[in-house]
Amino acid sequence: MLPFPDFWRQLLRCGVCGISAMAAAITLPAAAQTATATAASGPLPAEVEAALARARLPRDALSVLVVDAQGGRASPRLAHRAQVPVNPASVMKLVTTYAALEQLGPAYVWNTPVYLQGTVQEGSLRGNVYIQGQGDPKLVMERLWLLMRRLQGQGIQVIVGDIVLDRSAFDVPEHDPARFDGEPLRPYNAAPDALLLNYKSSVMTFVPDAAAGLARVQYDPPLAGVQRQATVALAAPGTECGDWRGGLRAELGDPVKVAFQGVYPAACGERAWPVAAADPRAFAMRAVEGMWRELGGKLTGSVRDGKVPAGLKPAFVVTSPALAEVVRDVNKHSNNVMAQHVFLSLALQKNGVATFDGAREALRQWWVARMGDAELPLADNGAGLSRDARITAQALARMLQVAWASPVMPELVASLPIAGVDGTLRRSQSRAGTAHLKTGSLRDVMAVAGYVHGASGRRYVLVAVVNHANAGGARPVLDALTDWAARDQ
Repeated sequence: MLPFPDFWRQLLRCGVCGISAMAAAITLPAAAQTATATAASGPLPAEVEAALARARLPRDALSVLVVDAQGGRASPRLAHRAQVPVNPASVMKLVTTYAALEQLGPAYVWNTPVYLQGTVQEGSLRGNVYIQGQGDPKLVMERLWLLMRRLQGQGIQVIVGDIVLDRSAFDVPEHDPARFDGEPLRPYNAAPDALLLNYKSSVMTFVPDAAAGLARVQYDPPLAGVQRQATVALAAPGTECGDWRGGLRAELGDPVKVAFQGVYPAACGERAWPVAAADPRAFAMRAVEGMWRELGGKLTGSVRDGKVPAGLKPAFVVTSPALAEVVRDVNKHSNNVMAQHVFLSLALQKNGVATFDGAREALRQWWVARMGDAELPLADNGAGLSRDARITAQALARMLQVAWASPVMPELVASLPIAGVDGTLRRSQSRAGTAHLKTGSLRDVMAVAGYVHGASGRRYVLVAVVNHANAGGARPVLDALTDWAARDQ
């Protein structure tokens, strides 16, 4: 099997995005206040106040709620601006993934059927191959390789016809990858696609060879019709690694050509650079043809979009990992496009076609049924990569209390980063292993939400969100809150 680097799970994080102004505060009805903050603003722990001062953040930049995970009528341990709608950034993925675990089930999988139209004789298929995308969020390079190997296992080496890609399961608007923050080549800006291959991104791996005075460049996946520079000159001996990407002076905007005008420092050793496709719509076509030809297959026609003819039965089906595993990738590494696929799948399962409006309605119905009067979140695309998403700390804490008592609680908690150990919290300065927390960060947002294990053995829900121009410096504030929540004796 082809090697596949772990960092692909982290590709689609966003840490440099902006938000719009916060909405006005909304007060929940008294009946919904299991995880309530009865006062709009309460005293903060001294260490949190000090961390806010060091970060030059006012108290009203922070919304926080700490409450017993098991619910009940006990007062919150800490409540400050918990009823104010705030932008939660990627913490919104908690809502999406918990809703999916309950509605779809932890064992839910996405199938990608492959159809053959025509007859196979002496290694040649005289007809078309159809690949029908149904929203698999993890159809990455090595699984595309396996799909093509299974196609060859049907006795096919030559396709005398076309490979047709059916993406009709998703009905989503056209997406401009530069619209959000002007960074179209950042993988976190990739858009959902019913046939999402390798997150619409490639990885360039640079391997220096000092004796030859160059670095070799490996590109994955192979893309048909794209010229890619195979080597780049090494920088002068003794050059530090530094900004090695800037030093390459890469030309990545041409969909059919990759070139470098600069040099690569040998001191960097082997490095990988993931890049989103310059032409996202054509990426799947280039990747399918490139992988087919890489495996020695021949194609007389082209790879194109189309629909599976009625009545055709699949020759085989490629099945994704289970939702419980996908949710772990989404939350541990804050993968945006995977989160959007999970969100859209709520609509796909109910309606047979995935739309964002359908996903939001499915989420609304579930939320009302499970959370009662708790204020409905504004989920937007379900990933938190949004300037419009909103939720209150109070509503999110209520959801986390409900989740704690849910049969899918183990899958949800296991998907969350562990403070100081893994995922987006591996560099956290809070006490390692005491908390399972989803993180969120945009340019003006820093947030955490999840569960903290107290010294007494009790579990607490912690929701903390900073919305402010200086939010980038709020990590010590969130660490201080996590440590304070853990010290309950």
